[in-house]
Amino acid sequence: MIVKRKEGYFVLSEKTGRNLGGPYHTKEEAKKRLKQVEFFKHLREK
Repeated sequence: MIVKRKEGYFVLSEKTGRNLGGPYHTKEEAKKRLKQVEFFKHLREK
């Protein structure tokens, strides 16, 4: 999930709340990182 804080946008784990990237200046940059995380998460599931 993407969360906005005063430092910028952060990508956090939905289960644990762990930081997976950030801070990013724009929401688009955070979305790009979230796509990367999801891609590699699905690779590990196989």
